[in-house]
Amino acid sequence: MTVATSKSIAITRHQGLDAIELLSPDGARATVLLHGAHLLSWVPAGGEEQLYVSPKTAYANGEAIRGGVPVIFPQFATRGPLKRHGFARSKPWQLVSAEQGADDALAVLRLSDDAASRMFWPHAFELELSVRISGRELQIELACENTGESSFDFTSALHTYLRLNDLDSSSVEGLSGLQYEDSAAGGELKRQRVELLLPGGDLDRIYHGLRQDLVLKEQLINRNRQLLIRQQGFEDTVVWNPGAEKCAALADMPAEGYQQMLCIEAAQIRQPVQLAPGESWVGMQTLLLA
Repeated sequence: MTVATSKSIAITRHQGLDAIELLSPDGARATVLLHGAHLLSWVPAGGEEQLYVSPKTAYANGEAIRGGVPVIFPQFATRGPLKRHGFARSKPWQLVSAEQGADDALAVLRLSDDAASRMFWPHAFELELSVRISGRELQIELACENTGESSFDFTSALHTYLRLNDLDSSSVEGLSGLQYEDSAAGGELKRQRVELLLPGGDLDRIYHGLRQDLVLKEQLINRNRQLLIRQQGFEDTVVWNPGAEKCAALADMPAEGYQQMLCIEAAQIRQPVQLAPGESWVGMQTLLLA
């Protein structure tokens, strides 16, 4: 990702936390917190907010935020000894650069191992998250480098919460034929036979081997919405919605919040990334509003 004829963007405050407010010359906007390198908002040029953030979430150092795009590293969910979804989403990141270019805006943030992280995960690493907006497109790139002297492996995800007007009027195209783990059914392996019409109940699936773009569709009264979702470097895709019963049990979600969100996550879960000393890995998720 490069930015030409750029001007620097200063750190501001959002909900009491350090933040970067990206603004592309064409009017696209995004908000990125240094806390967790957490993307909170994305408004495409001429469009509306595309990400969901719970109105009940907490904004505090060391706490995870419900919504936006949490960075999951080095462990997905409870698939390992660390706390759920690892530590990257709740640690302070350093701002490398934030700039407005001739036709885009870009922020790059970095997280490195420290004494606290090595207490729980004894590896030397460097993560970089890049967020680029231009027109009606958002690119989120996550890179990891092994900066130590021994190999390690990790699982990861960009846990993207997409805003919906109505869950019952939504569908996801591009998953047909893929095998998935049904986490809501104890991890049972199943195969998606048709395009995914979103149910009102608990939906928690890890799709394997995605090779094509996905399209989130909403059939609204006066218009239709289509959001193209593309991933590179990530081999799995998580589709998650808690449904009414589980959503009501979440302290940081309104009871009806599940109707306004759907997570479509670029992920690396089934086959962990293995990095030898000096090796790097890169994964990306791109969103494009049609």
